[in-house]
Amino acid sequence: MPTELDIIHEDRSLLVINKQSGLLSVPGRGPGKQDCVVSRAKKRYPDLPTQPAVHRLDMMTSGLMLLARTEQAHRHLVRQFQYRLVLKHYIGVVEGKLQESSGTIELTFRLDPDNRPHQVYDPVNGKRGITLWKTIAVESSTTRIEFTPLTGRTHQLRLHASHPLGLDSPIVGDYLYGSGKDGDRMLLHSCLLSFIHPETSRPTTFTAKAPF
Repeated sequence: MPTELDIIHEDRSLLVINKQSGLLSVPGRGPGKQDCVVSRAKKRYPDLPTQPAVHRLDMMTSGLMLLARTEQAHRHLVRQFQYRLVLKHYIGVVEGKLQESSGTIELTFRLDPDNRPHQVYDPVNGKRGITLWKTIAVESSTTRIEFTPLTGRTHQLRLHASHPLGLDSPIVGDYLYGSGKDGDRMLLHSCLLSFIHPETSRPTTFTAKAPF
């Protein structure tokens, strides 16, 4: 089983991982879903907390992921995510050419229990997700977008990109909400994380260039 991780920063309080596409963030159910960022990190750092992940990325999303190395750091960082104090930027490539250059998407959605893990738009029972977006480049049949999620709902960027009330342009390679096939490389990458360091109390920013 592979054990390598692209660790771009480590200190006494935290690890910053550049997660590859196709790797789970945390263990799933069953023996075939135990290989993930957390399990690989624990092999390298056996003293990690039981639950070191501060947040998660979808399996097919690549990019920056934050792990805490102490329980105190974990509590500090989780609170920042809960109170929306963490700045996150993603680079995504969506199908088609967008006419507008920027905007805000605000949609309520929830899990479809009959089609897990698919999320569905539900203006009555859904939870609100808010995303800022701007066009970086228009290519021959796609558009490169910078997404800034203000909330952290499951599949938020994927649903906001694909839904007719959002961009109506699915992320390239997205097999749940677009025309991609299972196993395709989804073109979505967490490229920036900015937060308050739990030990120094200083603003701290990490970046990782999109590999596409």
